[in-house]
Amino acid sequence: MSATPAPRSAAARQVSLLAAGLGALALCAALSLVLGSRSIPLATVVDALSGTAHGADADVVVGLRVPRTVIGIAVGAALGAAGAVAQGVTRNPLASPTTLGINAGAGFAVVTAIFALGLSHPLQYVWFAVAGATGAALLVYGMARRSGDLDPVRLALGGTVLSAVLASWTSALMLASRRTLDEARFWLAGSVGGRSLDGLYQVLPLLAVGVLLALLVAPALNALALGDETAQALGVPVARIRVLGGLAVVLLAAGSVAVAGPVAFIGLAAPHLVRPLLGNDHRVLVPGCLIAGPVLLLLADVLGRLVARPSEIEVGIVTAFLGAPLLAVLARKAAAR
Repeated sequence: MSATPAPRSAAARQVSLLAAGLGALALCAALSLVLGSRSIPLATVVDALSGTAHGADADVVVGLRVPRTVIGIAVGAALGAAGAVAQGVTRNPLASPTTLGINAGAGFAVVTAIFALGLSHPLQYVWFAVAGATGAALLVYGMARRSGDLDPVRLALGGTVLSAVLASWTSALMLASRRTLDEARFWLAGSVGGRSLDGLYQVLPLLAVGVLLALLVAPALNALALGDETAQALGVPVARIRVLGGLAVVLLAAGSVAVAGPVAFIGLAAPHLVRPLLGNDHRVLVPGCLIAGPVLLLLADVLGRLVARPSEIEVGIVTAFLGAPLLAVLARKAAAR
């Protein structure tokens, strides 16, 4: 009789924390609509959303900040879930979409398309980014296969090496063409500002399938954390789960990078912020990262708008600046184990 209240209490605590996370996300979305190069009163924002306000402020809210906020929520959720699944699949606390070479693959494909085909509009980048991210992930998976199985260590190392190679080739293409440099540098910085919802609509099916796969493989990732042999003894098809989990990471990261450019460290940071609160159960961790990811991204985006008023700093630069110390701390902890 005394053993049942504890699990119920833990579950109630997790539900409460998820609800609090949704509240924090709503607050961040409100801040994203109110704050910018100039602040707009919350009452004006509400009137603009309801269609009762007109004028310059209402046009800014509806035409610029609403798409920016929606894209930020979608991209942050995708990156957060992708990071949680990537770390579960590889059993590597430093794993993220960047580790799998996805960001570098997307960047290389877009810059190559700009250089060779003369692309000049972000909407034209979307499917090149998806193709590059997918190709890079498949190449890393191919390098990591050993005797029919995926080696988590080789997966992480292969992604890191491929990212370095593709980054150098991307830089070479940009240095070879001034026009390519001018067209690509804003996209490569990573930003949710100046993006169209049309680009998000194009990749929304990829993000939806990716989220569904992430939620489906989450229970099996708990067994995978115990080791391949233990997971197989529990009846978990390890190879299939790794393939499905890897596919979820590719779809989520490729879709988000295609829309916003390569935004680093959201996928790395979100799981590490959620675990101390919700625990290591991926059935709760993945939904938690779906909330924590957009909270982090929207906060970074708002911060980038405030620190350089009336200009702004792209969110990818802000996340890189804030995420680099986190990566150093996590790497040190991993080396100490």
